[in-house]
Amino acid sequence: MKKNNIEIPSCTNCENSAGILCSLNIKEKTELSCGKLDGIFKKGEIIFKEGNNAYNLFCIHKGKVKLSKLGKDGKEQIVRFAKSGDILGYRSLLSNEPYHGTATAMVECEICIISKEVFQKVNEDNYKLSLNLIQLLSKDLKSAEQHLIDVAQKTVKERIAEALILLVNSFGYLEDKITLNVNLTRSEIADLAGTSTETTIRTLSQLSSDNVIKLEGKNILITNFKKLVQSSNTYD
Repeated sequence: MKKNNIEIPSCTNCENSAGILCSLNIKEKTELSCGKLDGIFKKGEIIFKEGNNAYNLFCIHKGKVKLSKLGKDGKEQIVRFAKSGDILGYRSLLSNEPYHGTATAMVECEICIISKEVFQKVNEDNYKLSLNLIQLLSKDLKSAEQHLIDVAQKTVKERIAEALILLVNSFGYLEDKITLNVNLTRSEIADLAGTSTETTIRTLSQLSSDNVIKLEGKNILITNFKKLVQSSNTYD
C-alpha cells in the first residue's frame, strides 16, 4: 500500500450510491469515517492475503479487485471480482476466521480500511445492514454452488463464455459499449474458467471466428452478447 496526495472522501460524502454500506444513516457513516484509514494500492499489490488474521473490512472507493484462492498445487484460482462500492473481508469478520482468499488490486485502487471493531459495532446497531450482509452471503453461496456445477458439467467453451459474461456483469463496457472495461491475461481467464491457458487461447480464437467476440491485443470486444449467452448455455 502506498500513500500519496489522494484523499478519499468521508463515508457521508462518498459518491458511491449502490454499496452495501449506503444503507447506513448519517450517524453510522460518520462513525465509520472516524475510524477508517485511506489506502492506495498499486496495480498488482496485495490488499489482504489468504490465511492472514482478519482485522479490517475493506470498502472499494475506486478500482477493480480480484479475489483468489490457492489450490493444493499452488495454482491460483480466481473466485470473484469486486469493484467500486463493494466490500471485502466481511465473511472473515463475521465468522471470526482468517481471510478466506487473497485480494489483489487489478488497477490502482482507493480503498477505505475499516477496523473490525468499528464494523462490528455498526453492524450490531443496524438491522438493515445485517440483513443486507445475509443476502450478500447467500449470493456468494449461490455463486459458489453454481461454479461447482459448471466445472463438473459444462464444456470448456461454455465456461469461457460464462467467464466473459461474468466480466461484463462485474465491470461493464468502455464508452463504445462493446469493449470490456477490464483487461485480464489469458492465464487469469483460464483460472476463472477452470482450464489451461492454452485451451483458453484456442477457445477465445474460436469464439472470435464465430463472430461472438473480437480480440484486439489485450482488449476483448463482445460483438454479439446474445450469441455469447447461447455459447455459455446459461439460463436464469
